[in-house]
Amino acid sequence: MIALSVNVNKVALIRNSREGNYPSVVDYAATCISAGADGITVHPRPDQRHIRPSDVFELAELCRSQSTTQGSPLEFNIEGNPFAEPLKEYPGLLKLVEQTRPQQCTLVPDSSEQLTSDHGFDLRTAADKLKPLIAALQALNVRVSLFMDPDKRQLDLARELGVERIELYTGPYAAAADDVALLHNYFDAARHASNIGLGVNAGHDLNLHNLGQFSDAPGLLEVSIGHALIVDAIEIGLTPAVKAYKALLTAHGN
Repeated sequence: MIALSVNVNKVALIRNSREGNYPSVVDYAATCISAGADGITVHPRPDQRHIRPSDVFELAELCRSQSTTQGSPLEFNIEGNPFAEPLKEYPGLLKLVEQTRPQQCTLVPDSSEQLTSDHGFDLRTAADKLKPLIAALQALNVRVSLFMDPDKRQLDLARELGVERIELYTGPYAAAADDVALLHNYFDAARHASNIGLGVNAGHDLNLHNLGQFSDAPGLLEVSIGHALIVDAIEIGLTPAVKAYKALLTAHGN
């Protein structure tokens, strides 16, 4: 079954538009878990535009205390740029991971100037810098995933770095609507990743309209969805939204 990890950044973004702690990121995450989410994802950034370091600690504690509706351990996934410098209360991605020990850390090459993540790593230039960071994360017994474009040559380089998983950046797929050739390119990349021993995750702009066909990607293990799910929750409610995504994954899962 393909796991659903709900990214709660947008809840934090709404919370940060006012003083106080309303809405509570932890309460919303707990609702997602009760509705059937298999994990919780956060993407803290140095400017703390949404998720704050304090949220990371509280969500780590929540996830440790929970299990999925199937009785499996609940996954906590921290995403972020491992090269981003500490800023004010933000101690840096590796320090947050060291202090909270999530099950998975997804490394993403986003800069502070980007509105959101919009490309995968180019490992021809980033591999040497990533290698010691990956080793440090794995020494903490944290599974490492790299945010990647569907490029088989790049996936080979990811395998050489020894990471356990890759997360396919699905923004171009979501933007292209019904581009069958592009979908096949993603499927080909997913199949290749599985064949060389990489677990396959996916995320970015997946929604109830485009997730179904993408869920047939070979070897897909997990999707991370935040923006679209929270938008759907405005219309139909958070619990029904989580259940709708889970139903799609169940129906199409490989």
